[in-house]
Amino acid sequence: MSKKIVLGFSGGLDTTFCVKYLSEEKGYEVHSVIVNTGGFTEEELQKIEAHAYNLGVKTHTTVNAVKGYYDRIIKYLIFGNCLKNNTYPLSVSAERLSQALHIAEHVKKLNADAVAHGSTGAGNDQVRFDMIFHIMIPGVEIITPIRDLKLSREAEIEYLKGKGVNINFEKAMYSINKGLWGTSVGGKETLNSKGMLPEEAWPTQVTKSGSEEIKLHFDKGELTGVNDQNFEHPSEAIQYLQSIVGPYGIGRDIHVGDTIIGIKGRVGFEAAAPMIILKAHHALEKHVLTKWQLQWKDTLAQFYGNWMHEGQILDPVMRDIEAFLENSQHNVTGDVFVQAMPYRFQVIGITSAFDLMSSKFGKYGEMNTGFTGDDVRGFSKIFGNQTSIWNAVQEENKQ
Repeated sequence: MSKKIVLGFSGGLDTTFCVKYLSEEKGYEVHSVIVNTGGFTEEELQKIEAHAYNLGVKTHTTVNAVKGYYDRIIKYLIFGNCLKNNTYPLSVSAERLSQALHIAEHVKKLNADAVAHGSTGAGNDQVRFDMIFHIMIPGVEIITPIRDLKLSREAEIEYLKGKGVNINFEKAMYSINKGLWGTSVGGKETLNSKGMLPEEAWPTQVTKSGSEEIKLHFDKGELTGVNDQNFEHPSEAIQYLQSIVGPYGIGRDIHVGDTIIGIKGRVGFEAAAPMIILKAHHALEKHVLTKWQLQWKDTLAQFYGNWMHEGQILDPVMRDIEAFLENSQHNVTGDVFVQAMPYRFQVIGITSAFDLMSSKFGKYGEMNTGFTGDDVRGFSKIFGNQTSIWNAVQEENKQ
């Protein structure tokens, strides 16, 4: 009787290879599972299911993880305004963790002998998947054909052609991972330190011109409305905003990052809605939070984003930081106005009942109604008192 193996499956080149290799070369009974974190339409999911069965899987399962992905991960990335290396909104690194958790649950459900994923040996995903599997399903064998065989994309294509598998091999020259929180694009241009992806490599083509103003409504830090549309769940608001701003080509960039295994890598990404949401949310926070709330949020959120990027979602310290981030959002309610244009956007301003810039307390650079000039004279002397003492002591002790 064949051993059962659960394969995390996307329908792309790597996981297509894995099905054929594991079933025909290794004799496994392959059970494929796709965890949809917002990157697929219903039609695409049906095509992927048909593709899996055509390849010869025993069963194929689709997990709709979009709302859970938001609730467990994206929400806190927004609360923390998390951008890896001040550039990348953790588009793929975050969704890999959601996928790994669901794949591990599927292994438990099927009581499988082994689990497989299509990661290479050069990136972060191998660590993220392996580590979560070690924690969630200890003792279950982890098999990674692409990593173990050290295969290039060209070698995979040749193998599949030999097996009579027909996929879009031209498209397969780019590795595309699409999800609720952005899309990554890897290809020959990102393998070196210089090079930009060609226009045709970007999944979302630029079809909008001119500009438009968009209103984003946040309720305790969560996006719940776009223009005059309100949504039951923030994931729906993110998807709606993406449909508006994606065709402007906003949020395209190249991320240069340090991998968990110590090498540096480049990857292209497009994340129109995520970049606008993060900057709009931060703009609102700058109006409604105190300077020390903002300071400590930045400090904790930077660690949170980095630790999430490195796959450590199950570390209990993450729950502690999430509690802090959640508590910080009580007053982060209001509207943010954004101007969207081809390839860029601009935050115009905010309105909020919690705005600390209210004119009734004074106008910066002009007047203040809360204290007098004499009050400031005294405060300035006291505020710098200890530093004045320190400088005086240094003068006395100069040799």
